[in-house]
Amino acid sequence: MEIIKKLIGLTEKYPRPVVALGMFDGVHLGHAEVIRHALNTAKKIDGTAMVLTFSNHPMTVINPDAAPLMIGNRNLRREIFSDMGVDVLIELPFTAEFSRKSPEDFLKLLRDKIAPAYVVTGPNYTFGRFGRGNGRLLLREAENYGFKAEVCQAFTVDRKTVSSTRIRALIAAGDLDGANELLGRNFTYAGEVVNGDKRGRKIGFPTANLEIADHRAMLPNGAYIVRVKVRGETFNGIANIGDNPTFKAQRRRLEVFIDKFSGDIYGEEIFVSFVSKLRDEKIFANVDDLKAQLAEDLRIMKNATAD
Repeated sequence: MEIIKKLIGLTEKYPRPVVALGMFDGVHLGHAEVIRHALNTAKKIDGTAMVLTFSNHPMTVINPDAAPLMIGNRNLRREIFSDMGVDVLIELPFTAEFSRKSPEDFLKLLRDKIAPAYVVTGPNYTFGRFGRGNGRLLLREAENYGFKAEVCQAFTVDRKTVSSTRIRALIAAGDLDGANELLGRNFTYAGEVVNGDKRGRKIGFPTANLEIADHRAMLPNGAYIVRVKVRGETFNGIANIGDNPTFKAQRRRLEVFIDKFSGDIYGEEIFVSFVSKLRDEKIFANVDDLKAQLAEDLRIMKNATAD
Protein backbone atom coordinates (compact mmCIF):
# COMPACT_ATOMS: atom_id res chain seq x y z
CA MET A 1 0.00 0.00 0.00
CA GLU A 2 1.37 3.39 -0.99
CA ILE A 3 0.96 6.25 1.49
CA ILE A 4 0.56 9.76 0.12
CA LYS A 5 0.70 12.90 2.26
CA LYS A 6 0.37 15.54 -0.47
CA LEU A 7 -2.05 15.66 -3.39
CA ILE A 8 0.43 16.17 -6.23
CA GLY A 9 0.15 14.54 -9.64
CA LEU A 10 -2.24 11.77 -8.64
CA THR A 11 -4.50 12.15 -11.66
CA GLU A 12 -1.76 10.87 -13.98
CA LYS A 13 -0.45 8.03 -11.83
CA TYR A 14 -3.49 6.01 -10.78
CA PRO A 15 -6.17 4.70 -13.17
CA ARG A 16 -9.87 5.04 -12.31
CA PRO A 17 -9.58 5.82 -8.60
CA VAL A 18 -12.34 4.65 -6.28
CA VAL A 19 -12.02 6.74 -3.13
CA ALA A 20 -13.40 5.88 0.32
CA LEU A 21 -13.79 9.03 2.40
CA GLY A 22 -13.76 9.09 6.20
CA MET A 23 -11.78 9.57 9.39
CA PHE A 24 -12.01 5.81 10.03
CA ASP A 25 -10.88 6.00 13.67
CA GLY A 26 -10.65 2.42 14.87
CA VAL A 27 -11.71 1.07 11.45
CA HIS A 28 -14.80 -0.58 12.94
CA LEU A 29 -17.38 -2.75 11.16
CA GLY A 30 -19.15 0.26 9.65
CA HIS A 31 -15.89 1.70 8.33
CA ALA A 32 -14.87 -1.69 6.96
CA GLU A 33 -18.16 -1.89 5.05
CA VAL A 34 -17.44 1.45 3.31
CA ILE A 35 -13.89 0.40 2.45
CA ARG A 36 -14.96 -3.03 1.20
CA HIS A 37 -17.53 -1.36 -1.03
CA ALA A 38 -14.77 0.82 -2.51
CA LEU A 39 -12.52 -2.24 -2.95
CA ASN A 40 -15.25 -4.18 -4.74
CA THR A 41 -16.08 -1.25 -7.01
CA ALA A 42 -12.41 -0.77 -7.88
CA LYS A 43 -12.15 -4.45 -8.76
CA LYS A 44 -15.21 -4.27 -11.02
CA ILE A 45 -13.85 -1.33 -13.04
CA ASP A 46 -10.18 -2.39 -12.88
CA GLY A 47 -9.47 0.74 -10.89
CA THR A 48 -7.36 1.86 -7.94
CA ALA A 49 -8.78 1.42 -4.42
CA MET A 50 -7.98 4.51 -2.34
CA VAL A 51 -8.75 5.79 1.13
CA LEU A 52 -8.69 9.55 1.73
CA THR A 53 -8.47 10.49 5.39
CA PHE A 54 -6.73 12.89 7.78
CA SER A 55 -3.64 12.32 9.90
CA ASN A 56 -5.31 14.17 12.79
CA HIS A 57 -8.95 14.37 13.81
CA PRO A 58 -10.61 17.55 12.45
CA MET A 59 -11.88 18.41 15.94
CA THR A 60 -8.29 18.88 17.14
CA VAL A 61 -8.32 22.02 14.96
CA ILE A 62 -11.98 23.06 14.99
CA ASN A 63 -12.60 22.62 18.73
CA PRO A 64 -9.68 20.95 20.56
CA ASP A 65 -11.57 20.73 23.87
CA ALA A 66 -14.21 18.58 22.17
CA ALA A 67 -11.80 16.33 20.27
CA PRO A 68 -12.69 12.67 20.90
CA LEU A 69 -10.28 10.11 22.30
CA MET A 70 -8.77 8.15 19.42
CA ILE A 71 -9.45 4.40 19.30
CA GLY A 72 -6.28 3.67 17.32
CA ASN A 73 -3.25 5.46 15.96
CA ARG A 74 -2.12 6.12 12.42
CA ASN A 75 0.16 3.10 12.17
CA LEU A 76 -2.56 0.72 13.35
CA ARG A 77 -5.00 2.24 10.88
CA ARG A 78 -2.45 1.91 8.09
CA GLU A 79 -1.87 -1.73 8.90
CA ILE A 80 -5.60 -2.49 8.81
CA PHE A 81 -6.02 -0.69 5.48
CA SER A 82 -3.10 -2.61 4.02
CA ASP A 83 -4.47 -5.94 5.25
CA MET A 84 -7.83 -5.13 3.65
CA GLY A 85 -6.19 -4.60 0.27
CA VAL A 86 -6.27 -0.81 -0.11
CA ASP A 87 -3.92 0.24 -2.92
CA VAL A 88 -3.32 3.86 -1.92
CA LEU A 89 -3.80 5.70 1.38
CA ILE A 90 -4.03 9.48 1.12
CA GLU A 91 -3.41 10.84 4.61
CA LEU A 92 -3.63 14.63 4.77
CA PRO A 93 -3.06 16.95 7.76
CA PHE A 94 -6.25 18.71 8.78
CA THR A 95 -5.29 22.36 9.20
CA ALA A 96 -7.05 25.62 9.96
CA GLU A 97 -6.76 26.49 6.27
CA PHE A 98 -8.35 23.20 5.26
CA SER A 99 -11.19 23.77 7.73
CA ARG A 100 -12.17 26.93 5.85
CA LYS A 101 -12.76 25.11 2.55
CA SER A 102 -16.35 25.10 1.38
CA PRO A 103 -18.02 21.84 0.34
CA GLU A 104 -17.58 22.97 -3.27
CA ASP A 105 -13.87 23.58 -2.67
CA PHE A 106 -13.52 20.04 -1.37
CA LEU A 107 -15.30 18.56 -4.38
CA LYS A 108 -13.05 20.60 -6.69
CA LEU A 109 -10.03 19.25 -4.80
CA LEU A 110 -11.19 15.70 -5.45
CA ARG A 111 -11.77 16.46 -9.12
CA ASP A 112 -8.54 18.33 -9.78
CA LYS A 113 -6.09 16.30 -7.68
CA ILE A 114 -7.50 12.76 -7.81
CA ALA A 115 -10.10 12.65 -10.60
CA PRO A 116 -12.01 9.76 -9.00
CA ALA A 117 -14.30 7.48 -10.94
CA TYR A 118 -16.28 6.82 -7.75
CA VAL A 119 -16.41 8.29 -4.27
CA VAL A 120 -17.80 6.15 -1.42
CA THR A 121 -18.77 7.37 2.06
CA GLY A 122 -20.72 6.32 5.10
CA PRO A 123 -24.10 7.88 5.98
CA ASN A 124 -22.73 10.39 8.51
CA TYR A 125 -19.77 11.71 6.54
CA THR A 126 -19.60 15.50 6.31
CA PHE A 127 -17.16 17.76 4.49
CA GLY A 128 -16.47 21.43 3.95
CA ARG A 129 -16.67 24.34 6.36
CA PHE A 130 -18.96 23.73 9.34
CA GLY A 131 -19.68 20.25 7.94
CA ARG A 132 -22.15 21.71 5.44
CA GLY A 133 -21.38 19.01 2.89
CA ASN A 134 -23.20 15.71 3.45
CA GLY A 135 -24.28 12.59 1.62
CA ARG A 136 -27.25 14.28 -0.03
CA LEU A 137 -25.10 17.06 -1.46
CA LEU A 138 -22.48 14.55 -2.58
CA LEU A 139 -25.03 12.43 -4.44
CA ARG A 140 -26.60 15.51 -6.02
CA GLU A 141 -23.38 17.21 -7.15
CA ALA A 142 -20.98 14.35 -7.87
CA GLU A 143 -21.55 14.12 -11.62
CA ASN A 144 -20.98 17.88 -11.96
CA TYR A 145 -17.44 17.17 -10.75
CA GLY A 146 -16.87 14.18 -13.02
CA PHE A 147 -17.45 11.20 -10.72
CA LYS A 148 -20.14 8.95 -9.30
CA ALA A 149 -20.96 8.91 -5.60
CA GLU A 150 -22.28 6.17 -3.35
CA VAL A 151 -23.34 6.54 0.28
CA CYS A 152 -23.39 3.26 2.21
CA GLN A 153 -26.20 2.57 4.67
CA ALA A 154 -25.52 2.59 8.38
CA PHE A 155 -24.06 -0.69 9.65
CA THR A 156 -25.96 -1.98 12.66
CA VAL A 157 -25.44 -4.56 15.39
CA ASP A 158 -28.40 -5.38 17.63
CA ARG A 159 -30.38 -2.78 15.66
CA LYS A 160 -28.00 -0.02 16.79
CA THR A 161 -25.66 1.84 14.45
CA VAL A 162 -22.01 0.93 14.86
CA SER A 163 -20.05 4.12 15.55
CA SER A 164 -16.73 5.21 16.99
CA THR A 165 -18.62 7.08 19.72
CA ARG A 166 -20.40 3.90 20.78
CA ILE A 167 -17.13 1.95 20.81
CA ARG A 168 -15.34 4.60 22.89
CA ALA A 169 -18.10 4.32 25.49
CA LEU A 170 -17.76 0.53 25.60
CA ILE A 171 -13.99 0.76 26.01
CA ALA A 172 -14.29 3.32 28.81
CA ALA A 173 -16.85 1.11 30.57
CA GLY A 174 -14.60 -1.93 30.30
CA ASP A 175 -16.96 -3.84 27.99
CA LEU A 176 -14.17 -5.44 25.98
CA ASP A 177 -16.40 -8.08 24.37
CA GLY A 178 -18.83 -5.41 23.23
CA ALA A 179 -16.08 -3.20 21.82
CA ASN A 180 -14.41 -6.12 20.04
CA GLU A 181 -17.73 -7.14 18.48
CA LEU A 182 -18.30 -3.69 16.98
CA LEU A 183 -14.69 -3.35 15.87
CA GLY A 184 -14.79 -6.74 14.17
CA ARG A 185 -11.42 -7.50 15.77
CA ASN A 186 -9.72 -7.14 19.13
CA PHE A 187 -9.29 -3.61 20.47
CA THR A 188 -5.62 -2.80 19.89
CA TYR A 189 -3.30 -0.26 21.46
CA ALA A 190 -0.24 0.54 19.35
CA GLY A 191 2.65 2.38 20.93
CA GLU A 192 6.39 2.74 21.33
CA VAL A 193 8.16 0.73 24.01
CA VAL A 194 9.71 3.06 26.60
CA ASN A 195 12.11 2.52 29.47
CA GLY A 196 10.49 1.35 32.70
CA ASP A 197 11.80 0.65 36.17
CA LYS A 198 12.77 -2.94 35.17
CA ARG A 199 11.14 -4.45 38.27
CA GLY A 200 9.44 -7.11 36.15
CA ARG A 201 12.77 -8.37 34.88
CA LYS A 202 14.02 -8.77 38.44
CA ILE A 203 11.12 -11.03 39.42
CA GLY A 204 11.13 -13.14 36.26
CA PHE A 205 8.40 -11.30 34.33
CA PRO A 206 10.09 -8.74 32.05
CA THR A 207 7.63 -6.31 30.53
CA ALA A 208 7.47 -3.93 27.60
CA ASN A 209 6.19 -0.59 28.85
CA LEU A 210 4.00 1.75 26.82
CA GLU A 211 2.85 5.19 27.83
CA ILE A 212 -0.92 5.75 27.62
CA ALA A 213 -1.37 8.96 25.67
CA ASP A 214 -4.00 11.36 26.97
CA HIS A 215 -5.73 11.52 23.57
CA ARG A 216 -6.13 7.74 23.24
CA ALA A 217 -9.03 5.54 24.32
CA MET A 218 -8.08 2.88 26.86
CA LEU A 219 -9.73 0.19 28.96
CA PRO A 220 -10.05 0.48 32.76
CA ASN A 221 -7.14 -0.58 34.96
CA GLY A 222 -6.62 -4.31 35.33
CA ALA A 223 -4.87 -7.36 33.88
CA TYR A 224 -5.78 -8.71 30.45
CA ILE A 225 -4.94 -11.59 28.11
CA VAL A 226 -3.48 -10.07 24.97
CA ARG A 227 -1.92 -10.87 21.61
CA VAL A 228 1.20 -8.83 20.88
CA LYS A 229 2.60 -8.10 17.44
CA VAL A 230 6.34 -7.47 17.56
CA ARG A 231 8.51 -7.13 14.46
CA GLY A 232 5.85 -8.77 12.33
CA GLU A 233 5.38 -11.79 14.62
CA THR A 234 2.50 -12.33 17.04
CA PHE A 235 2.84 -13.69 20.57
CA ASN A 236 0.51 -14.39 23.47
CA GLY A 237 0.90 -12.18 26.49
CA ILE A 238 -0.43 -10.60 29.66
CA ALA A 239 -0.99 -6.85 29.90
CA ASN A 240 -1.50 -4.72 32.96
CA ILE A 241 -3.10 -1.29 32.74
CA GLY A 242 -2.59 0.91 35.76
CA ASP A 243 -0.28 2.98 37.90
CA ASN A 244 1.33 0.03 39.67
CA PRO A 245 -0.11 0.70 43.14
CA THR A 246 2.11 -1.91 44.78
CA PHE A 247 5.13 0.30 44.06
CA LYS A 248 3.22 3.63 44.23
CA ALA A 249 3.56 7.01 42.54
CA GLN A 250 3.65 6.10 38.88
CA ARG A 251 1.92 7.55 35.82
CA ARG A 252 -0.74 5.27 34.35
CA ARG A 253 0.78 3.00 31.73
CA LEU A 254 0.51 -0.29 29.88
CA GLU A 255 2.94 -3.06 30.90
CA VAL A 256 3.07 -6.14 28.68
CA PHE A 257 4.67 -9.51 29.41
CA ILE A 258 5.26 -11.19 26.03
CA ASP A 259 5.33 -14.96 26.38
CA LYS A 260 8.14 -16.83 24.60
CA PHE A 261 9.81 -13.62 23.41
CA SER A 262 13.10 -12.08 24.37
CA GLY A 263 14.91 -9.15 22.86
CA ASP A 264 15.61 -5.44 23.19
CA ILE A 265 12.66 -3.59 21.69
CA TYR A 266 13.08 -0.18 23.34
CA GLY A 267 12.00 2.52 20.92
CA GLU A 268 10.08 0.07 18.70
CA GLU A 269 6.33 0.14 18.14
CA ILE A 270 4.32 -2.90 19.16
CA PHE A 271 0.62 -3.70 18.75
CA VAL A 272 -1.20 -4.98 21.85
CA SER A 273 -4.58 -6.59 21.08
CA PHE A 274 -6.87 -7.22 24.06
CA VAL A 275 -8.57 -10.63 24.08
CA SER A 276 -10.19 -10.86 27.52
CA LYS A 277 -9.92 -9.52 31.05
CA LEU A 278 -8.11 -11.55 33.72
CA ARG A 279 -8.80 -9.50 36.84
CA ASP A 280 -8.99 -6.02 38.35
CA GLU A 281 -5.86 -4.19 39.42
CA LYS A 282 -4.60 -5.26 42.84
CA ILE A 283 -2.30 -3.95 45.55
CA PHE A 284 0.03 -6.68 46.82
CA ALA A 285 1.47 -6.85 50.32
CA ASN A 286 4.88 -7.94 49.07
CA VAL A 287 6.83 -8.99 45.97
CA ASP A 288 6.24 -12.72 46.65
CA ASP A 289 2.46 -12.21 46.50
CA LEU A 290 2.88 -10.30 43.24
CA LYS A 291 5.02 -13.08 41.76
CA ALA A 292 2.45 -15.69 42.77
CA GLN A 293 -0.36 -13.72 41.12
CA LEU A 294 1.64 -13.22 37.91
CA ALA A 295 2.35 -16.95 37.79
CA GLU A 296 -1.38 -17.65 38.15
CA ASP A 297 -2.17 -15.08 35.43
CA LEU A 298 0.33 -16.79 33.15
CA ARG A 299 -1.23 -20.20 33.84
CA ILE A 300 -4.71 -18.90 33.00
CA MET A 301 -3.42 -17.22 29.84
CA LYS A 302 -1.69 -20.39 28.64
CA ASN A 303 -4.84 -22.46 29.22
CA ALA A 304 -6.98 -19.88 27.43
CA THR A 305 -4.68 -19.71 24.39
CA ALA A 306 -3.78 -23.41 24.15
CA ASP A 307 -4.46 -24.93 20.72
